[in-house]
This record gives sequence, C-alpha cells and structure tokens, in this order.
Amino acid sequence: MKTILASTYALNPYKGSEDGMGWNFINQIAKLNKVITITRKNNREHIEKYMTENPSDIYKNITFKYYDLPYILRFWKKGSRGAMLYYMLWQFGLVFFVKKEKLKFDITHAVNFHNDWTFSLLSFLGKPMVWGPVGHHPSIPKQFVLPTYGKKAYLKERATWFTKKYFWNFAPLLHLTKKRAKHIWCMNTEAAKVLNLKNNYSILPSVASEKTELANGPKKSFKVLSVGRLVPLKGFDVTIKSFAQFYNTLNTEEKNDSELIIVGSGPEQDYLKTLCKKLNIEKATTFINWIERSKLASIYQEASVFLFPSHEGAGMVVAEALSYGLPVLCFENCGPGEFVTETCGIKTPYSKYETSVNMFSNNLKELKNKPAMLSEMSNKAIERFNTYFNWDLRANQLNAVYQTL
Repeated sequence: MKTILASTYALNPYKGSEDGMGWNFINQIAKLNKVITITRKNNREHIEKYMTENPSDIYKNITFKYYDLPYILRFWKKGSRGAMLYYMLWQFGLVFFVKKEKLKFDITHAVNFHNDWTFSLLSFLGKPMVWGPVGHHPSIPKQFVLPTYGKKAYLKERATWFTKKYFWNFAPLLHLTKKRAKHIWCMNTEAAKVLNLKNNYSILPSVASEKTELANGPKKSFKVLSVGRLVPLKGFDVTIKSFAQFYNTLNTEEKNDSELIIVGSGPEQDYLKTLCKKLNIEKATTFINWIERSKLASIYQEASVFLFPSHEGAGMVVAEALSYGLPVLCFENCGPGEFVTETCGIKTPYSKYETSVNMFSNNLKELKNKPAMLSEMSNKAIERFNTYFNWDLRANQLNAVYQTL
C-alpha cells in the first residue's frame, strides 16, 4: 500500500461536477492506498459534515489537509470569478505548504482542476507525479452559438478557446508539467492530441457514478430528461427545439403522454423558458432548479430518454443517465459522443443547426415509436455503465497506474 499525495483544489461531497469528482476520486484512491489530500479551507465544513453523516471505513486511509493563500492574495476572488487565476497562484503556494508540513508520501497526483491547459507543480516535490484526469471543452461550432446567444457569447467562447491554444503552445509551466509527469490520465482522445502525447498516458473518462436502484415495470409515459447548467455550452436550445419539433408531430393522446423535463439553473433560464413558450411547448415542459442528488434519483427513474446535445468534453450527467438505464441522445463529439456507443444511445453528427435539430427530433420519435428498441437500449445503457462508468471500477484503475511508477 502506497501513500498518495493528492492535490484536490475542488472537493465537496455535496456537489457534483468538479467538486463531486474530487471527492469520489479520493475515496477510490483510499480503497487500495493511503492518501493525503490537500484542498481549500472552505471545503472543510462540508467534508467533516458529510463524514459524520456517512461514516465509512475508507476514511481511515484518508488524511485531509486544508490550505489557502493569505487573504491579501485572495480577497479579490468571489465565487467562480477569478477561480482559474487563484488556482494557478494556489499551485505555487502548495509546494511550500507540503514542505512546511513535512508530509511523507510515495507518489503525487494532481487530481483537479481537470483542465489540460493549466499546470501543476507537484513534480517539484521529488516524487513521481500522476496528472489527471485532464481534458477540455472543444470549441463550439459557430452555428450553435452566434445566432442563438449573440455576438457577446460567441466572442467569449472564442476568447476562451484561443486562451487554451495559447497555453497548449506557449505556456512553459504547462510544458514542464507534461514533461515531468510520469503518467497522464486523459479524459478523452482530444486531450492526448492537443498535448501531443506519445507515451505514459491513458484515455479514460473522468466521470463516473454510483450504482443505482432501478425502477421496476414499464414507464408510465414518455419523459425526455435533460440535466445541466443553463449555459450555451450545454446546448439546451437544441434540446428544446428538438423536443418541440418531435412534440408537434404527435396526436393529442401522444402529446398527453410526452413531457420534457429540464433540471438545472443558470443565466439562460429566462431565454429558454421564453423559447418554450414561443414554440408552444410550455405546458409540456417542466423546469426544475438544482435539487439534492437523492431527490434527483426519482426523476431519473421516471424518465425514458436522456437528451443531451452538449458541446462539452465530459458530462457527469451522462454517466448518471446510463446508470438508470436511459438511452442517451447526444452529439458525435469528444465528450458525451465518446461515452455513448450505438447500442446505448444515438449520436448525431454536427451539421447545420436545423439539420441537427431535425435529427435529434427524429431520434426521439423513433425511440417513442419502437418500445422494443427503447427497452434494448435501456438494457445496454446499464451494461455500459457497469463496465465503464461505475465509480467502483476506478480504484483498480488508479492502483494499476500507481503500481507502474
């Protein structure tokens, strides 16, 4: 059993996304190794509360260390604003914090942020370093940003993409991180490409989920579910337009049996609600703000299909959907498109905006009209989850990497 020093800037068992993945990765490491995890001080309250409410023998293998830069170097950070800059500064102080604490360990592991364009300095601690999972959101095709969300959103997206390209090509600390890492865990094939990796890397999704209790018996109605932050990256405009086109081909009885459920909140909420009203599907669409994951389970169990035309490079909700046996409809991209196979979902290639909407709409209609196909895909979704996206798989995968160092 080795001791892993893990850098986990984002770590909160009550949250999803980056924070939730940080918590789950630490627990998976601790199943077969000891782990010293360093995270921000503002995560301490949540971690200790969760451990009290959910006792586990795993915790005996975990040592938590809480560290932040002095107030003078972080007073300007407000929530997610300035998070990336603060993370980079946090990396510099982290090395000195570890040395000051005189921690003993065998391997360092930069668990998050999960960006392949931000550096880690853990290799300067004199032990083999694992970097990842790392990856990035690909550039969103112009036709899915500019006409819908406007010039400001498009320019912001392009600026973010050029920033990533700058770091990949010119940032010396990123090149040093790549050179000194003994193993790099890439969350998708695009990460390996942009980093120009030749060896010492693996490709495996960063996302996973817990095994779930499945609902018994046939679904009472055809419910289309989509979950995520209401931002341009997630493609909820495509979700709504695709469902509307599908819905308006149904007869009255079929309409009464069909529903779109969107779970999430974000800056585009008002626009998306207005879009539903404009397309006459307001009564058939339900918006639900973020809720506790335990309550979200019942929504997954009642759904028939997971519609997720997101442009992102990952997508934890895809793993969750598969765990509930939901076929996934997504774009054929390096994110959800690499998670889903033709047996457990349907991938739509990028095309003209209206063409893509038509294809998603047709896919919905096909699954509604072919119960046997829907049932078979549901079974294959569970199979895909069990062999690829179950958190319990990650312990052995992580340990296999550590044993090679």
